[in-house]
Amino acid sequence: MKRILLSLSCIILFNISANAQKKSELLAEISSLKSQLDSVSNQVAEAQRNEKASLAKAESFEAQAFELRDANKTLMKNLNSFSQLSSQNSSNMNKAMESLNAKERQLKSINDAIASNDSTALVVLTNAKQTLGENAKIGVVNGMVVISSDLTSLFGSDSGSTIVVEAEPWVEKIGQILIANPNMAVTIEGLSMTGNLDLPAQQAAAISNAFQRLTIAPERITALGKDGNLKEGVIIKIHPKFDEFYAMVKDNMKNGN
Repeated sequence: MKRILLSLSCIILFNISANAQKKSELLAEISSLKSQLDSVSNQVAEAQRNEKASLAKAESFEAQAFELRDANKTLMKNLNSFSQLSSQNSSNMNKAMESLNAKERQLKSINDAIASNDSTALVVLTNAKQTLGENAKIGVVNGMVVISSDLTSLFGSDSGSTIVVEAEPWVEKIGQILIANPNMAVTIEGLSMTGNLDLPAQQAAAISNAFQRLTIAPERITALGKDGNLKEGVIIKIHPKFDEFYAMVKDNMKNGN
Protein backbone atom coordinates (compact mmCIF):
# COMPACT_ATOMS: atom_id res chain seq x y z
CA MET A 1 0.00 0.00 0.00
CA LYS A 2 2.78 2.37 0.92
CA ARG A 3 4.54 1.51 -2.28
CA ILE A 4 1.47 2.33 -4.28
CA LEU A 5 1.04 5.67 -2.57
CA LEU A 6 4.70 6.43 -3.07
CA SER A 7 4.45 5.58 -6.71
CA LEU A 8 1.38 7.75 -7.14
CA SER A 9 3.11 10.58 -5.33
CA CYS A 10 6.10 10.29 -7.65
CA ILE A 11 3.86 10.24 -10.67
CA ILE A 12 1.95 13.29 -9.44
CA LEU A 13 5.15 15.19 -8.65
CA PHE A 14 6.54 14.32 -12.05
CA ASN A 15 3.43 15.51 -13.75
CA ILE A 16 3.41 18.67 -11.68
CA SER A 17 7.08 19.26 -12.49
CA ALA A 18 6.47 18.58 -16.19
CA ASN A 19 3.47 20.88 -16.24
CA ALA A 20 5.45 23.60 -14.46
CA GLN A 21 8.22 23.24 -17.02
CA LYS A 22 5.70 23.42 -19.90
CA LYS A 23 4.05 26.46 -18.36
CA SER A 24 7.41 28.18 -18.00
CA GLU A 25 8.22 27.34 -21.59
CA LEU A 26 4.82 28.61 -22.74
CA LEU A 27 5.28 31.85 -20.79
CA ALA A 28 8.72 32.30 -22.34
CA GLU A 29 7.31 31.61 -25.78
CA ILE A 30 4.44 34.03 -25.15
CA SER A 31 6.95 36.70 -24.07
CA SER A 32 9.02 36.07 -27.20
CA LEU A 33 5.94 36.24 -29.40
CA LYS A 34 4.88 39.47 -27.68
CA SER A 35 8.31 40.97 -28.32
CA GLN A 36 8.09 39.93 -31.94
CA LEU A 37 4.56 41.37 -32.17
CA ASP A 38 5.75 44.65 -30.68
CA SER A 39 8.63 44.77 -33.18
CA VAL A 40 6.28 44.01 -36.09
CA SER A 41 3.84 46.64 -34.81
CA ASN A 42 6.66 49.18 -34.66
CA GLN A 43 7.69 48.24 -38.19
CA VAL A 44 4.11 48.57 -39.41
CA ALA A 45 3.79 51.96 -37.72
CA GLU A 46 7.09 53.08 -39.26
CA ALA A 47 5.93 51.77 -42.64
CA GLN A 48 2.66 53.70 -42.29
CA ARG A 49 4.54 56.88 -41.39
CA ASN A 50 6.84 56.38 -44.37
CA GLU A 51 3.82 55.75 -46.56
CA LYS A 52 2.20 59.03 -45.44
CA ALA A 53 5.43 60.92 -46.03
CA SER A 54 5.77 59.30 -49.47
CA LEU A 55 2.17 60.18 -50.31
CA ALA A 56 2.77 63.77 -49.21
CA LYS A 57 5.91 63.96 -51.37
CA ALA A 58 4.05 62.38 -54.29
CA GLU A 59 1.27 64.98 -53.95
CA SER A 60 3.90 67.75 -53.76
CA PHE A 61 5.68 66.38 -56.84
CA GLU A 62 2.38 66.09 -58.68
CA ALA A 63 1.50 69.69 -57.81
CA GLN A 64 4.94 70.80 -58.99
CA ALA A 65 4.46 68.81 -62.19
CA PHE A 66 1.13 70.60 -62.82
CA GLU A 67 2.80 73.96 -62.15
CA LEU A 68 5.65 73.09 -64.50
CA ARG A 69 3.21 72.02 -67.21
CA ASP A 70 1.27 75.27 -66.78
CA ALA A 71 4.52 77.24 -66.81
CA ASN A 72 5.62 75.38 -69.94
CA LYS A 73 2.29 76.13 -71.65
CA THR A 74 2.62 79.80 -70.72
CA LEU A 75 6.21 79.83 -71.93
CA MET A 76 5.29 78.21 -75.23
CA LYS A 77 2.43 80.68 -75.66
CA ASN A 78 4.78 83.57 -74.93
CA LEU A 79 7.33 82.15 -77.35
CA ASN A 80 4.68 81.89 -80.06
CA SER A 81 3.54 85.44 -79.33
CA PHE A 82 7.15 86.63 -79.38
CA SER A 83 7.75 84.79 -82.65
CA GLN A 84 4.66 86.40 -84.20
CA LEU A 85 5.65 89.80 -82.84
CA SER A 86 9.20 89.34 -84.06
CA SER A 87 7.91 88.36 -87.49
CA GLN A 88 5.58 91.37 -87.53
CA ASN A 89 8.40 93.67 -86.39
CA SER A 90 10.63 92.22 -89.09
CA SER A 91 7.91 92.85 -91.67
CA ASN A 92 7.42 96.39 -90.37
CA MET A 93 11.17 96.94 -90.45
CA ASN A 94 11.33 95.73 -94.04
CA LYS A 95 8.48 98.06 -94.98
CA ALA A 96 10.19 100.94 -93.19
CA MET A 97 13.44 100.19 -95.00
CA GLU A 98 11.60 100.04 -98.33
CA SER A 99 9.98 103.38 -97.54
CA LEU A 100 13.34 104.89 -96.54
CA ASN A 101 14.95 103.56 -99.71
CA ALA A 102 12.12 105.06 -101.77
CA LYS A 103 12.55 108.41 -100.00
CA GLU A 104 16.30 108.19 -100.53
CA ARG A 105 15.76 107.58 -104.24
CA GLN A 106 13.37 110.54 -104.36
CA LEU A 107 15.86 112.80 -102.58
CA LYS A 108 18.66 111.59 -104.84
CA SER A 109 16.57 112.37 -107.90
CA ILE A 110 15.79 115.86 -106.57
CA ASN A 111 19.41 116.45 -105.54
CA ASP A 112 20.59 115.28 -108.96
CA ALA A 113 18.17 117.72 -110.60
CA ILE A 114 19.34 120.55 -108.33
CA ALA A 115 22.99 119.67 -108.93
CA SER A 116 22.34 119.57 -112.66
CA ASN A 117 20.65 122.97 -112.47
CA ASP A 118 23.51 124.42 -110.40
CA SER A 119 25.99 123.08 -112.90
CA THR A 120 23.98 124.55 -115.78
CA ALA A 121 23.65 127.86 -113.91
CA LEU A 122 27.43 127.98 -113.54
CA VAL A 123 27.84 127.37 -117.26
CA VAL A 124 25.25 130.06 -118.06
CA LEU A 125 26.94 132.50 -115.66
CA THR A 126 30.32 131.92 -117.26
CA ASN A 127 28.79 132.24 -120.73
CA ALA A 128 26.97 135.45 -119.74
CA LYS A 129 30.12 137.06 -118.34
CA GLN A 130 32.08 136.13 -121.44
CA THR A 131 29.31 137.37 -123.71
CA LEU A 132 28.24 140.53 -121.89
CA GLY A 133 31.61 141.46 -120.42
CA GLU A 134 32.96 141.63 -116.90
CA ASN A 135 31.25 144.98 -116.29
CA ALA A 136 27.77 143.55 -116.83
CA LYS A 137 25.51 143.33 -113.81
CA ILE A 138 25.35 139.55 -113.44
CA GLY A 139 24.90 137.36 -110.38
CA VAL A 140 23.47 134.05 -109.15
CA VAL A 141 20.51 134.01 -106.75
CA ASN A 142 18.82 130.75 -105.65
CA GLY A 143 20.21 128.87 -108.63
CA MET A 144 19.13 131.56 -111.11
CA VAL A 145 21.46 133.67 -113.21
CA VAL A 146 20.28 137.25 -112.73
CA ILE A 147 21.12 139.97 -115.29
CA SER A 148 19.99 143.53 -114.63
CA SER A 149 19.97 146.79 -116.56
CA ASP A 150 18.73 150.34 -116.04
CA LEU A 151 15.79 151.68 -118.06
CA THR A 152 17.70 154.43 -119.84
CA SER A 153 20.21 151.98 -121.34
CA LEU A 154 17.39 149.81 -122.71
CA PHE A 155 14.64 152.29 -123.57
CA GLY A 156 16.38 155.67 -123.73
CA SER A 157 14.43 156.98 -120.72
CA ASP A 158 12.54 155.83 -117.64
CA SER A 159 9.21 156.05 -119.45
CA GLY A 160 10.17 154.36 -122.69
CA SER A 161 8.84 150.97 -123.73
CA THR A 162 10.66 150.44 -127.04
CA ILE A 163 14.17 148.99 -127.07
CA VAL A 164 16.65 151.50 -128.45
CA VAL A 165 19.02 150.48 -131.24
CA GLU A 166 22.05 150.70 -128.95
CA ALA A 167 20.52 148.10 -126.58
CA GLU A 168 19.59 145.56 -129.26
CA PRO A 169 23.03 143.83 -129.28
CA TRP A 170 22.80 143.42 -125.48
CA VAL A 171 19.36 141.82 -125.79
CA GLU A 172 20.54 139.62 -128.68
CA LYS A 173 23.52 138.37 -126.64
CA ILE A 174 21.19 137.27 -123.84
CA GLY A 175 18.99 135.64 -126.47
CA GLN A 176 21.99 133.69 -127.76
CA ILE A 177 22.69 132.48 -124.23
CA LEU A 178 19.10 131.19 -124.05
CA ILE A 179 19.43 129.51 -127.44
CA ALA A 180 22.61 127.78 -126.25
CA ASN A 181 20.78 126.48 -123.16
CA PRO A 182 17.41 125.17 -124.41
CA ASN A 183 16.58 123.54 -121.05
CA MET A 184 16.54 126.91 -119.32
CA ALA A 185 13.65 129.36 -119.09
CA VAL A 186 13.71 133.12 -118.60
CA THR A 187 11.69 135.51 -116.46
CA ILE A 188 11.74 139.21 -117.35
CA GLU A 189 10.75 141.56 -114.54
CA GLY A 190 10.09 145.24 -115.17
CA LEU A 191 10.51 147.08 -111.87
CA SER A 192 8.57 150.18 -110.90
CA MET A 193 9.06 152.42 -107.89
CA THR A 194 5.82 154.36 -108.45
CA GLY A 195 3.35 151.54 -107.93
CA ASN A 196 2.12 151.74 -111.54
CA LEU A 197 2.85 148.32 -113.05
CA ASP A 198 1.54 148.94 -116.57
CA LEU A 199 4.71 150.57 -117.85
CA PRO A 200 7.15 148.01 -116.36
CA ALA A 201 4.95 145.23 -117.76
CA GLN A 202 5.19 146.82 -121.23
CA GLN A 203 8.97 147.14 -120.88
CA ALA A 204 9.27 143.45 -119.92
CA ALA A 205 7.00 142.51 -122.83
CA ALA A 206 9.24 144.45 -125.25
CA ILE A 207 12.23 142.33 -124.27
CA SER A 208 10.09 139.18 -124.45
CA ASN A 209 9.10 140.04 -128.03
CA ALA A 210 12.75 140.59 -128.90
CA PHE A 211 13.62 137.13 -127.60
CA GLN A 212 10.79 135.55 -129.57
CA ARG A 213 12.06 137.21 -132.75
CA LEU A 214 15.28 135.28 -132.03
CA THR A 215 13.20 132.03 -132.27
CA ILE A 216 13.05 131.51 -128.52
CA ALA A 217 9.79 129.66 -127.75
CA PRO A 218 7.24 131.86 -125.95
CA GLU A 219 6.52 129.09 -123.41
CA ARG A 220 10.07 129.55 -122.13
CA ILE A 221 9.46 133.23 -121.44
CA THR A 222 7.63 134.95 -118.57
CA ALA A 223 7.28 138.74 -118.61
CA LEU A 224 5.71 140.82 -115.83
CA GLY A 225 5.73 144.13 -114.06
CA LYS A 226 6.65 144.24 -110.37
CA ASP A 227 6.92 146.74 -107.56
CA GLY A 228 10.64 147.43 -107.31
CA ASN A 229 10.46 148.69 -103.70
CA LEU A 230 12.08 152.05 -104.52
CA LYS A 231 14.05 150.49 -107.38
CA GLU A 232 13.41 150.56 -111.10
CA GLY A 233 14.95 148.85 -114.09
CA VAL A 234 14.74 145.45 -115.77
CA ILE A 235 15.85 142.15 -114.29
CA ILE A 236 16.31 139.09 -116.50
CA LYS A 237 16.40 135.76 -114.62
CA ILE A 238 17.64 132.66 -116.44
CA HIS A 239 16.55 129.57 -114.54
CA PRO A 240 15.42 125.96 -115.00
CA LYS A 241 11.91 125.29 -116.23
CA PHE A 242 10.24 125.25 -112.83
CA ASP A 243 7.01 123.67 -114.06
CA GLU A 244 8.95 120.69 -115.46
CA PHE A 245 11.10 120.50 -112.32
CA TYR A 246 8.08 120.48 -110.01
CA ALA A 247 6.29 117.96 -112.24
CA MET A 248 9.32 115.67 -112.02
CA VAL A 249 9.39 115.99 -108.23
CA LYS A 250 5.65 115.37 -108.01
CA ASP A 251 5.89 112.26 -110.20
CA ASN A 252 8.79 110.93 -108.13
CA MET A 253 6.86 111.49 -104.90
CA LYS A 254 3.75 109.87 -106.36
CA ASN A 255 5.47 106.85 -107.91
CA GLY A 256 7.97 106.38 -105.05
CA ASN A 257 10.90 106.36 -107.46
